[in-house]
Amino acid sequence: MKDIKAILVSSVIGISTLLMMSCTKDLADINKNPNSPEEVPSYTVFNGANRYLMNYTRDGWWMARMSMPWMQYSAQNNYVEEDKYQYRDNQTTNGWIYLYRSANSFKDIILMCENPETSSRMQAYGNLDNQIAASRIMLAYTFDNLVTHFGPVPYWSYGQRENTNFQALNVEKYPLAAYATEEEIYKDLLKELKEAAAQLKTGESGFNKGDNIYDGDAAKWKKFANSLRLRIANRIKKVYPAASAEIQDAISSGVFTSNADNAIHAFGATNVEGNPLWQTFYAGTPRTDFWPAQSFVQLLKGQTANFGFDPRLYKIAAPKGLTFAAYNATGYTDSKNLADYVGVPVALPRVETYYQAATNINFFSKEILSADRGEVLMEYAEVEFLLSENNGWSKDHYEKGVRASMERVGVPANDIATFVANLPAANERNVLTQKYVSLFYNPDEAWNEYRRTGYPDTQVLLMPGETGVRPHDGSTYVFTPLQSGNVVAKDLPTRVRYPVTQQTLNGENWKKAVSILGADEIDKKLWFAK
Repeated sequence: MKDIKAILVSSVIGISTLLMMSCTKDLADINKNPNSPEEVPSYTVFNGANRYLMNYTRDGWWMARMSMPWMQYSAQNNYVEEDKYQYRDNQTTNGWIYLYRSANSFKDIILMCENPETSSRMQAYGNLDNQIAASRIMLAYTFDNLVTHFGPVPYWSYGQRENTNFQALNVEKYPLAAYATEEEIYKDLLKELKEAAAQLKTGESGFNKGDNIYDGDAAKWKKFANSLRLRIANRIKKVYPAASAEIQDAISSGVFTSNADNAIHAFGATNVEGNPLWQTFYAGTPRTDFWPAQSFVQLLKGQTANFGFDPRLYKIAAPKGLTFAAYNATGYTDSKNLADYVGVPVALPRVETYYQAATNINFFSKEILSADRGEVLMEYAEVEFLLSENNGWSKDHYEKGVRASMERVGVPANDIATFVANLPAANERNVLTQKYVSLFYNPDEAWNEYRRTGYPDTQVLLMPGETGVRPHDGSTYVFTPLQSGNVVAKDLPTRVRYPVTQQTLNGENWKKAVSILGADEIDKKLWFAK
């Protein structure tokens, strides 16, 4: 039997698939069930890994209590501490575990497709190269999520599995996995995505079932790989000169060209299959913790910045004055009276009774809190904003990005035409602010963009030390961040702390990673943001 420390570490950094396949032979022997099949179809693992990844990164903890309020898409009035950066350590500890579980499942698919003893049977579920390539793309997506939240992390690479710096997902060989540097990880992510795109055989099927993102369409997976490479290369271009060539190669290799290419994970209408934010809101006692933020509502109403009224407001927020019962009833109508859209002030000093009454504030729209709303991994609008940036803040790509965002969420064509015709000039601030609006559906990436660019700026966001105004009575308060870890942030958090379990179970490697960062605190800038 492995020593107990190794087993504990495996539960933190390399726990096996979602179906609880063990990481060690001893544990596997213990967990054998003679009444169940040993071999699980690859498409089942892929389906489970993707759903698990979305369920635990777009839920009421990882997203809704960190990146979503930090980027002021939402605000809370039950637990105002998190809006002011004092998140709970179990949020990031659980997120770390969930992300590594998903990664391990994608690796398991690759091994099943490569192993001569299983590959012939896995071939029944789609072309093996396509199954492997899709799993590599999702591994890159998962590790990108880890490195942008924490910094250096244990990493595994399909193409560099013998690289001794990449020790994650291999508890047998590396029970105490070393942390790879951010630069090493980013370079390999770009390589993995390029190779995965080349590996895809577009004339053959990917997963013929269980793919809730592209339904086995290899051509769309290729576009996603290239678009994701464009996103990552653009993020690191200021600290990694070779990224410029990666950007151009990704574009020429074929990125998203319409909303038909969007990488969106589908959800169903039942309790089991429903969207994770919808489940957070409706499961058990309804949790009305999360409301549209005042600063975001003001931007969409045209009260801040210089874009004028944005019709996406009606797709994101419901009008105030609704009880929960009225909101939950089918058929409520949107109000066109802008006074009915106020949002909750961000970073209130304390829980305030006024904002606990649902009728005083806005719910998110029924489109947002619907069971079958798909979760966006990446969409065409983002690609157009990236193309605008890499073409000198191109007006054409800027307008295409705005139009694509509005079309995807169903804004009427006449409203789109009016808004686009009146867009202010294409420049860094305006393009990136419109990109911020579109990234409402992907707040982790909006957080990445803020840390990279500083946009949206105080024209839109209420920042620490600034004075906020309560909309119902005009009274003021100061945004005063709370201590998180050992610091009080003067800006948005630049990262999250490692799980406490890493200090106790993988202390030496944790110390090496922390020495690179300077400290395990939320104000230490990550490599791409320096």
